[in-house]
Amino acid sequence: MTDRLPPTTLRIGMPSGSLQNATIELFGRAGYRISIDSRSVFPRFDDPNISAVLFRAQEISRYVVDGIIDCGLTGHDWVVENGNEQDVVEVCELEYSRASSNPIRWVLAVPDESGVQKPEDLAGKIVATELVKTTQRFFESRGIPVTVEFSWGTTEIKARLLDAIVDCTETGSSLRANNLRIVETLLTSTTRFVASKGAWSDPIKRERMENIAMLLRGAIEARAKVGLKMNVPENKLEEVVSFLPAEKSPTVSRLADKAWVAVEVILEERQERELIPRLRRAGATGIITYPLNKVIP
Repeated sequence: MTDRLPPTTLRIGMPSGSLQNATIELFGRAGYRISIDSRSVFPRFDDPNISAVLFRAQEISRYVVDGIIDCGLTGHDWVVENGNEQDVVEVCELEYSRASSNPIRWVLAVPDESGVQKPEDLAGKIVATELVKTTQRFFESRGIPVTVEFSWGTTEIKARLLDAIVDCTETGSSLRANNLRIVETLLTSTTRFVASKGAWSDPIKRERMENIAMLLRGAIEARAKVGLKMNVPENKLEEVVSFLPAEKSPTVSRLADKAWVAVEVILEERQERELIPRLRRAGATGIITYPLNKVIP
């Protein structure tokens, strides 16, 4: 990111750390080729109109507000933590995370053997977390006096050294592995594509951001879907179409043999194993399924 960039270049911040690989992979499925040297913080896009830099997700919304970058991908949790909800434009929500498509939850947790059953039981106690301001606001809103200490990592361990922790989880497996129990959820978060108000008011940059958002959303939409093609006897078409799931309706094409038609549809991957045997019994042949890169509604 330098002042030598053309003024129309879109400066985008990408999260380093746990989200980095998932983000680069998502952009790849959206059609962007990204290369990055192992020690570099400057990913190179195959689009000369995009300049990227890696930042910690915790920093990205602040750098967007400060104008250091035009836009970036970060967690909603860090937008809230930095108090930037009113200062950035949310271009779109992107339902992906480091391990799954599930949102992450910031939860108040204590050891299984703790006597704490509700947040009020922590009055006068110490809570460790990386999400300090949000945690402070949570307890203050309930009138519960606690000391919130910043945790530099390995927060699960501190649940037994202090009184409680506020930590993020996708599946809860790490908490269970450390014999911790969730008391309450403070915040649910997904990845967001956010922009500065200045960049959003620039027609050229806004169009580029909207294009990126469309393609990223399309790549996410395609993750759990497959394309399905088959040949169906004309006299069985109505029966087959009646139980085919589709966003609108399947594509039906006439074949050279007028007694047959080709049918193509997009469906949820989990439906494939139940649908294919049913289609075969209904007379469909030449059934092919294939992965999708993007699904644009």
